[in-house]
Amino acid sequence: MKKIVWLSTLLIGLAGCSQGNQTMEDRTNNPCGDKPNCVSTQDSREQHNIAPFTLADGVSLSQIEAVILQQPRTKTAVKNDDYLRVEFTSKIMRFVDDLELKVEGNNLLVRSESRTGHSDFGVNRKRVDTLRAELTKAGLIK
Repeated sequence: MKKIVWLSTLLIGLAGCSQGNQTMEDRTNNPCGDKPNCVSTQDSREQHNIAPFTLADGVSLSQIEAVILQQPRTKTAVKNDDYLRVEFTSKIMRFVDDLELKVEGNNLLVRSESRTGHSDFGVNRKRVDTLRAELTKAGLIK
């Protein structure tokens, strides 16, 4: 009986730790924090900086979203005319990372950050590198 109570308490507690679809403001213009779990086109520090994305003429955020959502365990959390936030959930531990994109003229501001933990072991940088390759292949960025 004690095991059942303990297990039930544990499961309820873990269910409360869900990280899905948090309400957050647009952070695409903000630099990353001090933790090595974030990359951004707007951060000049070497460990966080990623090269700018230049959009091809006539590209819409919906086209970019369609490319992103082809990746596994992704879902759109927020989308409006010039801003998109997509959540990526890790396969085993179910950690959630946020990829934020904002269109400013012919530039695409990009920010990818882990919600939890100190280091992401380069996952966000790899994600953005993959995104750059996929968008280039699709002719959406120059």
